[in-house]
Formats: sequence, C-alpha cells, structure tokens
Amino acid sequence: MIPYLFLFAYLAVLMGCLWKLFQKAGRPAWAGFIPGYNILVWLRISGKPWWWIVLFIVPGVNLLMFIIMNVNISIVLGERAVKDHVVMVLLPWYKIPQLVFGPEHKYVGPVPPEQRKRTRIAQWGDAILFAVIVATVFRTYTFEAFTIPTPSMEKSLLVGDYLFVSKLSYGPRMPMTPLTFPFTHHTLPFTDHTPSFVTWFSQPYRRLPGFGDPQRGDAVVFNFPEGDTVVANFQNQSYYQLVRDQGRARIWDPNYKMLNMVDGQVRQVPTGGILVRPVDKEENYIKRCVAVAGDTLEVRHGFVYLNGQKQDVPEHAQYAYEFMLRDRFNERMLKEQYDVSPDDITPGENGGVSIPLTAENAEMLSKLPNVISMARQDHPKGYGTPYHKWPYFPNSPDYDWSEDNYGPIWIPKKGVTVKLDLHNLPLFERTIHVYEHNDLEVKDGTILINGAPADSYTFKQDYYWMMGDNRHRSQDSRFWGYVPHENIVGKAVLVWFSKDPYTGIRWKRLFTLVD
Repeated sequence: MIPYLFLFAYLAVLMGCLWKLFQKAGRPAWAGFIPGYNILVWLRISGKPWWWIVLFIVPGVNLLMFIIMNVNISIVLGERAVKDHVVMVLLPWYKIPQLVFGPEHKYVGPVPPEQRKRTRIAQWGDAILFAVIVATVFRTYTFEAFTIPTPSMEKSLLVGDYLFVSKLSYGPRMPMTPLTFPFTHHTLPFTDHTPSFVTWFSQPYRRLPGFGDPQRGDAVVFNFPEGDTVVANFQNQSYYQLVRDQGRARIWDPNYKMLNMVDGQVRQVPTGGILVRPVDKEENYIKRCVAVAGDTLEVRHGFVYLNGQKQDVPEHAQYAYEFMLRDRFNERMLKEQYDVSPDDITPGENGGVSIPLTAENAEMLSKLPNVISMARQDHPKGYGTPYHKWPYFPNSPDYDWSEDNYGPIWIPKKGVTVKLDLHNLPLFERTIHVYEHNDLEVKDGTILINGAPADSYTFKQDYYWMMGDNRHRSQDSRFWGYVPHENIVGKAVLVWFSKDPYTGIRWKRLFTLVD
C-alpha cells in the first residue's frame, strides 16, 4: 500500500505542476489538464519525439519514462548538474514544485545539439537505455526467447533448443512485478538466488486480448504452479515434495543438509533457506497441453484418455523401456544411430537399464543381439516409491494413482460449481486456497471457505493439464496438478537455434516450427 501512496502522490504533484511548466514554456495552461495531450506537450517542450508517448502506456517501462522526463524538467528549467538530476530522481514530490513554481527558474528549453558536449560513455548510455526499453517492450508483449533445459519434451523439443515463445497467441500478460532488473527472470546475474525483482510494488493479474486460449496439443510455456516457494539450494526440486519427504522444520532450516548433485558428484548440501516468488517470477516450464478446462482426464497404461476417448500419442513421444542385457550398450552407437544421450541411460528397477525411447527406436533396439528382454514401464495404481511420500497429485493417501495409471480427474473450469466433501477436497484444496486466494480450513469435519461453511465452490478461472512428451522423464501435472490460466506465458512457435550438448549445432533444426 505504501508504494502506491508514493506513486499516487507523485502523479498528483505532477498533474498539479504541468500546467505551470507549460505556462513557462509558452504553452496554454489548460493543456496540462488534458490526459494524453499533456504528455505530448511535455515531450515536445522537452525536445523528445512524439512517439515516446507509446512507452508511457507500457507497464514497467512507463515508470522509467516518468523518471527520464522528470530529469528533463530540470534540464529545460536550467538545472543541469548531475546533483540536480539525482535529487529529481529521488525526490520528485519536492523538486518538481520547487522548480516549476519558483520564479527564478525560467524555461530555457532542451540543450541544443550544437551545445551538447557529450562523452562517448554518455552516448553509449543513451543507446543502451533505448535498446533496453525497446527490447523489454518486445519480450513482454510479443515474443520471448526460451531455452529447453531438460529432456521432458523429447523427442519433440530437445535439450539445447532455443525457442521463440509467442505472447500474442494467448494474450500478453501484464507485468505483475514491473520493477525488475532488465532481461532477468527471477535471479540477478552472477548470483545463485538473489532476487532480481522487488515485490513492494506489484500489479494484479491482467492479460491483454490474444488470438485464443491454450488448446489440446499446444506446446505451452507457463510459470511452474508450485514455484511460489523454493528451497534456495534445491531449486530444481518441488518444495512441497521436499516438505512431504523431510518435514517442514528441516526444510526451513537453512543449515539442514540433504543430498544434491554438485559438479557431477553427490554431496551433502544445506538447504540455504526458503525463497518466495510471485506468479510471474516462478520458474518457466514447457509442456504439452493435453487437457483443457472442463475435460475429464485419465491415464491408462501410459495412454491418455479424454472424456472417455483414447488420445493419439504425440508423434515424437517417448516412454521409458527397461532392458535386460547380456552386455552393456555402446553409448557412442546409441548416440549416433538413435540419438540417445549417455544421460538418458539410467539404472532400471529390475537390475537392467532404463532408456526413454520412441516406439520406433524401442522396436529397433529390442532386436540387438545383446538384449535379453525389453519392457515398457507401466506402474499400476498403488505403486509406491521408498524415496518420495505421495508423489502423485493430489498428494494424498486417499488417491493411489501412478504416472501410468492415473485418474480419472476433472479439470476445473471458470464459472463451474463443484460439490465439496472431505474426499474430493484434496483435488481442489490448492486451487481454492493458493490460486484463487481464499482462506480454507477443515474444522471438526466441516469445510470452511473464508470462515463460512461450504459444501460447494465456483471456480474463478480456467485450468489446464500439462504433460511432457517424454512421459517417464517429466515432472508434470501428474505430480503437481492443474496449471491456472494466470500462469500461462505463451505458446512455443519456433526453434531458432539448437545445440546438442554432445555433438554440437543441430543444423536441421534451425528455424523450424514447433509441432
């Protein structure tokens, strides 16, 4: 609230002073009270191009533009020392009235080009500032670059693919934390977990119109729904699963140590504390949208069924196959002939090796002479793991689902009301409490929403179900549930560059469309 009070106070001071500035510049005073037109006049008397007015309507960028134009008030009224500019940036509430109403400060106009003695550093500074503004507008409202860091979408999208993600496809989301270090997501460069943003000035969720909503089959980039809380030194793991496995007290202890991979070796690493992130600063994920709001989804033996109908498997989808071998695979041969990376080969559950493969590659590998047997992973309902406690959404002992045999589960839809009871509450608990910002508790067997007994709930936004094409090497909705519409970032549309970690540039993938 306090940052908004400062902002509103600044805007009130500015609007109350522009008319006097215009008078000093020989412009009509009434122009200072016409929204939009007063900005145009302000730009003109400051010697700036008219089209800068567009930058004033871009959230985040507009705050920077007001700071720039505040400095220009000092310039056109004759105060051009660096200290004057610093005071104007830090104390505009005081400095603007002092200048525009002080009779000793006359309008002298912008510095003429022939009098500008600008150093090369100053020239480069202006160019860099302008480039930052333009690039910020472009990546916020049109397209943003994104890198594939994990194999969860192979072989559709590969580790080392560089994508352009279209914000226009589903509508650009307005910045929710506009004060952030340029071209960073959530962490400052050269730091491990220092935030690159501030949360004391934030905006509510809003989205501009787009070409549509996420559809089944789209490759969608979104903010990881469970990424609102992160363990500092274990950011690639779900905080909520770590709490289930280790207990909240241990996870919140910055000195408590757990096993983690460091420089290729498993070591004891302290948690490092807890990081909390707003929605638009949660980690970016990319998955395949397999179900939209209102769908009923079920996974049977690894295959997706929507509303009772079996769905086609994505063309390049992979499943995990376990091989029993007479002799180990030749890793070089696997990479060259089947594009199987050494990192893909992991120990199997029954003493063999597990490899994610397309159906075609699995069939060919099964015929190699050193293969004794091959079986596709198919964990039954009730399958458990000694390493994780209730790993499958809704992460409750009342549901015995596995990643291969899951559901049925209904995807929440905006405006639809569902009946609530203690059995189905785990399916909607996080949605009601976290994503839709309600107080939720169960007291003496009664469900309370915002303090009132409730036996039903009406959803406020649409949700989606995301899964990786690499079905057994993907942390997706089967583990953490629905993706809220407000978490949607954009649609992956183009691979503009691709580099294999082992073999170098993949020339054939450059400038290819995303399926």
